[in-house]
Amino acid sequence: MLRQYELVEKVKAYDPHADEGLINRAYVYSMKAHGAQVRASGDPYFSHPIEVAGILTDMKLDDETIVTAILHDTIEDTVATHEQIENLFGENVARLVDGVTKLSKVEAMTESERAAENLRKFLLALSGDIRVLLVKLADRLHNMRTLHHIPKVEKRQRIARETMDIYAPLAERIGMYEMMKEMQTLAFQQLEPEAYASILRRLDQLKAQGGDLVNRIGLGLELHLADNGLQAEVTGREKHPYSIWKKMAERHISFEQLSDVMAFRVIVDKEEDVYRALGLIHARWPMVPGRFKDFISTPKRNGYRSIHTSVIHDSNMRIEIQLRTRQMHEQAERGLAAHWAYKEGKPAADIQVPWITDLVEILDHASSPEELLEHTRMAMYQDRIFAFTPKGELIQLPKGATPVDFAYAVHTDLGDQTVGAKVNGRVVPLRTILDNGDQVEILASEAQHPQPSWLRFVATGKARAAVRRFVRHKERDETIELGRKIFEEIVERIPGRKPRTPAKKAIKALKLEDEEALMIAIARKRLSDEAVMEAVSPGSSVDTKKKRGRKKAGKPSAQRSAISIKGLTPGVAFDLAECCHPIPGDRIVGVRREDEGIEVHVIGCDNLANGVDADWLDVSWGDENDGGTARLAVILRDVAGALGEMAGIFGSKDANIINLQQVHRDGSFHTFHVDVELHDLAHLHAMVAALRASDVVSQAERI
Repeated sequence: MLRQYELVEKVKAYDPHADEGLINRAYVYSMKAHGAQVRASGDPYFSHPIEVAGILTDMKLDDETIVTAILHDTIEDTVATHEQIENLFGENVARLVDGVTKLSKVEAMTESERAAENLRKFLLALSGDIRVLLVKLADRLHNMRTLHHIPKVEKRQRIARETMDIYAPLAERIGMYEMMKEMQTLAFQQLEPEAYASILRRLDQLKAQGGDLVNRIGLGLELHLADNGLQAEVTGREKHPYSIWKKMAERHISFEQLSDVMAFRVIVDKEEDVYRALGLIHARWPMVPGRFKDFISTPKRNGYRSIHTSVIHDSNMRIEIQLRTRQMHEQAERGLAAHWAYKEGKPAADIQVPWITDLVEILDHASSPEELLEHTRMAMYQDRIFAFTPKGELIQLPKGATPVDFAYAVHTDLGDQTVGAKVNGRVVPLRTILDNGDQVEILASEAQHPQPSWLRFVATGKARAAVRRFVRHKERDETIELGRKIFEEIVERIPGRKPRTPAKKAIKALKLEDEEALMIAIARKRLSDEAVMEAVSPGSSVDTKKKRGRKKAGKPSAQRSAISIKGLTPGVAFDLAECCHPIPGDRIVGVRREDEGIEVHVIGCDNLANGVDADWLDVSWGDENDGGTARLAVILRDVAGALGEMAGIFGSKDANIINLQQVHRDGSFHTFHVDVELHDLAHLHAMVAALRASDVVSQAERI
């Protein structure tokens, strides 16, 4: 553990103007506050915040950040308060300490809720000052270094999983690769102890067989560059165990088949020397196709700049090489912390990191702890691609991203209004997966809104959170509207004089929060019609036993009028049944189950005739509906051009085919099921008549 004077000397070595008195006061205050507290290792608890501060001094951070590290556990684990910290050490330090403090004392939360709430508070704090993240990462790194002292395996693995899923990707996103690698290695050791031990054994065997192979290859690279007039510093190492294990899992290969277990860094003085060194290396050893990446011309979003390549070295050994300048190396080693060296005089709070804004936006959209954690992990994917706007702006996205993800990465409003996309000048489906270097133009309309179907293919947490938020709000609004229509119909059935404010009376009698809660409960059948009638007008309900029995087709309920589904979106407040595919013009009935949306069937549907265990609701289309999808069974003769002629008939009648499936072949006949978008029942009848009039169509029927 660093002693008080040692810590001060380390800070003063890189920042002569640091507030020595502030650091000394924090050291003494933290030591007294933690008192006799002991860690699982048996060491005094006070040693932990001092070691965290020591990690941050290696990053050459300012005195406020170092003091925050010394005090970061005082509010959580001692009797110290936010007010005391603010009075003694200033507003900035108090705010930073509060940002790092976890909410572990909230006992009512489940484990996932606590993890999500910690992450929520943490992200909000670091959005105001990135130093919160640096202290938190140093805190987690030291905890991982001492994790083996915790006796419970389950707890060790939970902490390791959280580190692997959240904190290591966070370190990567701000360019602190060495910290990320150490976290991943320590977490991997806990999560996969057998695999970790096996890889270490293989690496030891490799060293024993090859001797000082890494140093020999590194020296050979350095001499080759020097012989060609280029002075460079070359260092080499074996890759860390988690990186090796990940490659083995991704490629489905054994350790023996993994050829690139060694990595080398070539560090030169100037940027042009990086490309010169690259040319010399590729001229001497053949490059591995597909393994070249130029992060100098297109830096990563965290500012990382370097060139990566892999070559086939002597003896058919594949090695990975990173080439960079000394300044790039400093950035790669220290990441975001390198942005505010003291000679620059740039305050840490002024550093803006764009991806943090995306994470904070996700906080607003997530509806549950699980959703928050899911979206945040998605937002921190390590494997990225680069795409460009028509104006040449670079947008980084995870692999598997689509134009919808691209639109949300540019701006949330653009994502919401996306109707189409052009990739490299060609109109493409929105589910198209983008490649590196694609130029993407988003086609937008103010009349558009997010589609639930996007959830099946979007890859970014920001896009998924935004779509889910819209669907959630749309579903709530339409459920309330549907519940209000049902409530009005129930009130109509009440005999005699009706109260002037039936909704208020029902809310009071049923002890609900407000009118919206009442309408949602009615639409979701959490309240029976009889219960609502009794709440509005006691004694007005009829014999409920008869109404709970099954109703015959054509007689859905004792309603006086049908409930209109006009203005509601299929798939949100109600679903159109896939067994009978109702379209406007059909006589329809709604099947109403508890805590589910209403399912709309054609009134002659076979599934209804067989009986359903639910209440029926008399519903109607209303005027000016948007149409629907009908399914037809069409039998075509086995003649050339039959399928094309059928498609032409659909097109001539302004009917859009959305699904076509051949289900049977019987000699000279082919049976197809065709899902087609139609305006209404009259449109369907005209469509079927046109098909039957064709010589190539043997039979056409609606399913």
